Amino acid sequence: MTKSLDSFNSRRTLTAGGREHVYYSLVEAEKNGLPGVSRLPYSMKVLLENLLRNEDGRSVTKKSIQAVAEWLTDKGTAGVEIAYRPARVLMQDFTGVPAVVDLAAMRDGIAALGGDPQKINPLVPVDLVIDHSVIVDEFGTPLSFARNVELEYERNQERYKFLKWGQQAFRNFRVVPPGTGICHQVNLEYLGQVVWTNTEDGETTAYPDTCVGTDSHTTMINGLGVLGWGVGGIEAEAAMLGQPVSMLLPEVIGFRLTGKLKEGVTATDLVLTVTQMLRKKGVVGKFVEFFGPGLSNMTLADRATIGNMAPEYGATCGFFPVDAETVRYLTMSGRAEARIELVEAYSKAQGMWRDENSPDPVFTDTLELDLGDVVPSMAGPKRPEGRVPLSGIAAGFAKAMETDYKRTADIDARYNVEGEDYDLGHGDVVIAAITSCTNTSNPSVLIAAGLLARNANRLGLKQKPWVKTSLAPGSQVVAEYLEKAGLQKELDQIGFHLVGFGCTTCIGNSGPLPAPISKTINDKGLIAAAVLSGNRNFEGRVSPDVQANYLASPPLVVAHALAGTVTKDLTTEPLGEGSDGKPVYLRDIWPSSAEIQEFIEKNVTRDLFARKYADVFKGDENWRNVQVPAGETYAWDNASTYVQNPPYFEGMQRKPGAIGTVKDARVLGLFGDKITTDHISPAGSIKAASPAGKYLIENGVGVADFNQYGTRRGNHEVMMRGTFANIRIRNHMLGENGREGGYTIHYPTKEEMPIYDAAMLYKQEDVPLVIFAGIEYGNGSSRDWAAKGTNLLGVRAVIAQSFERIHRSNLVGMGVIPFVFEEGTSWQSLGLKGDETVSIEGLENIRPRQKMIAKVSFADGAVKEVPILCRIDTLDELDYFRNGGILHYVLRELAA
Repeated sequence: MTKSLDSFNSRRTLTAGGREHVYYSLVEAEKNGLPGVSRLPYSMKVLLENLLRNEDGRSVTKKSIQAVAEWLTDKGTAGVEIAYRPARVLMQDFTGVPAVVDLAAMRDGIAALGGDPQKINPLVPVDLVIDHSVIVDEFGTPLSFARNVELEYERNQERYKFLKWGQQAFRNFRVVPPGTGICHQVNLEYLGQVVWTNTEDGETTAYPDTCVGTDSHTTMINGLGVLGWGVGGIEAEAAMLGQPVSMLLPEVIGFRLTGKLKEGVTATDLVLTVTQMLRKKGVVGKFVEFFGPGLSNMTLADRATIGNMAPEYGATCGFFPVDAETVRYLTMSGRAEARIELVEAYSKAQGMWRDENSPDPVFTDTLELDLGDVVPSMAGPKRPEGRVPLSGIAAGFAKAMETDYKRTADIDARYNVEGEDYDLGHGDVVIAAITSCTNTSNPSVLIAAGLLARNANRLGLKQKPWVKTSLAPGSQVVAEYLEKAGLQKELDQIGFHLVGFGCTTCIGNSGPLPAPISKTINDKGLIAAAVLSGNRNFEGRVSPDVQANYLASPPLVVAHALAGTVTKDLTTEPLGEGSDGKPVYLRDIWPSSAEIQEFIEKNVTRDLFARKYADVFKGDENWRNVQVPAGETYAWDNASTYVQNPPYFEGMQRKPGAIGTVKDARVLGLFGDKITTDHISPAGSIKAASPAGKYLIENGVGVADFNQYGTRRGNHEVMMRGTFANIRIRNHMLGENGREGGYTIHYPTKEEMPIYDAAMLYKQEDVPLVIFAGIEYGNGSSRDWAAKGTNLLGVRAVIAQSFERIHRSNLVGMGVIPFVFEEGTSWQSLGLKGDETVSIEGLENIRPRQKMIAKVSFADGAVKEVPILCRIDTLDELDYFRNGGILHYVLRELAA
């Protein structure tokens, strides 16, 4: 960590936890030229400290620091770009594998340049938690967990072998093995420190714990007072390699909470209410920060539940400031005493500590909720913000049958299930899953689920035989306290056996339904339902057989396994009959808040957390049995279809060569408005007839073993073949009514073919490529392969009307230059058909945001000079581009 220029004379020392710490004081900075910053939202104070500590006169200037102070009086400064350096990076295995592949490739690259491979390590701490791969194949038996783990290792041996090598080879890089927990819950319970420290040259600096994660629900850590959010793989790699993450100063929406939750209302009901309110308010791209007296009545687990769902309400983060409850949670969850002391002392010294006397910060805008107004709720059948009071679920499903599914003729029909003694109808719950870090991090709702199961068992209630039940806790701590409390055996009795420690149903890893049930659903066109304690319920996400998906608290998940349907009003109709033949209602088995709290106090203890996290990186016997070659560079297996050495550094020299010209480039695609990174980036299933499918078949992989693009993100051969291969993307080179899918026309042969095949032909012919697009190109969630794939296909430039901010940055990071047309110009207004050639001169002397000319030569011989603006926006980005990308830039810096 280089010393800050410290224009505002803020460097001070603080003694806490038995040692002296250097820190950058917001109190002193306010006295020395940043008036009023004590009134900033707490989340903005974290950004301000980050800029003060990292001021270097280049990426962070005095002017960018002043912009934060000016934000108080001029909300127009929201939108100023700043360079932000998070303390650490969090990854899960789907998105983390390609980042580790790039690190491994950089080691080969530096060795080829005659440098030391040991120089290639993450420059900030990185934790990768393997949580996305376990699938609920087996359920409802005591052997479910063991069998699912066995299948997980069979499917993912190549990926795990590679990650375990990385765990041994890289410094500053830790892997939490499979079967431990979900990355965000492990982050909350163990990894997060609230105040981070770094010791260099005998001096220890203290600063807010901040993180970016390669998963959108990284925002869960906001509940602990840690500023964090999800980013794409390229921004994560940049942060990992010590480069700043480019971001805009945000608007901050204050959410005022008052009162307390009523008896029988859960944290899940609260978060679904908050999500609906914020989605209606419109907070996309903004910070949300919670304040008000209601915070004093909220447990930290409840706060984390709300922080977790920031992607669902659309915000960058959902932040809670540090207070006495934060300290209580750190103590209970086994954090070191010295760290806890530092957290309190530092937060108070910085004006980052909240208590009932703290004045309200200045916000861009506010909204308010009395916690006492929250009622039992679920969200569905399609959107996380589609909250419905529990009493309205049956009526809401009936309405959706009419408006969404257009199935009213046989709404009450029942259909026999082959070989079974039960039938199925619309609205029957075929999946009931206690899943996802959103709720499994929260003891109040997990204990409630266990107590509700106990009460149901006492009355003789049984789950319906068509329900696939599963329990996938977000950490081993949860499994232990349920066992210790005697509640796991109660859950087992209703079919909620442990199936694995991972995301499971929430990310679509719900596994196949029993064949007779799946057949009945598909043969009869049934609108079946799933009820899960997750955060996303988009159609088709949970299971291909299930169209109506509902988010609910864990106790309501158990209740729906007992009821077996969403067509009942559980507030007035019975769940079923007890062993005495009498009806049993939800109110008869719902546990009291006092009993839930009693079980928490008795069973969720500091000792439990300390034991379960004592050896968190060791893994189980399966992990310890994964054999990996030693060595500072990876022994790539050329036969692997999961992990391959990418070609980014082939032929790379110690100094950047001349920037290649874009001369007589061909057009690979003419795309319309709002082409998302989902359109560009490979995702979902791999079709046998696609270029990626053909590659896998040629390499001896059977169609049944294709897995999905997500698991093969470490193999560029698969991913580049899947770039622009989305079945819904439309390339207008094929005409306005041309076929959908990843196709283009190869000129001058005029032959129609997959985009990948055309790109490879152009590569053989040494022809550079360009892409034209409309507004907000690269819209949506950031995906690293949307930029990596574009680069590997040979695209040198993308010319659009406008870009989504992160995708623009990612393209530069991969050495692809983004340009925008002048206002009022588009490829349509120019009359482009895709058979033109394009030349852009002067790239060797390019400057940030330089106005340039694209010469477009038409098939009839006409030439148009089209003004375009270079969207390389900063000097850092210019360095990345001149080096061929951010990885090349860092590699050369380290080699030097």
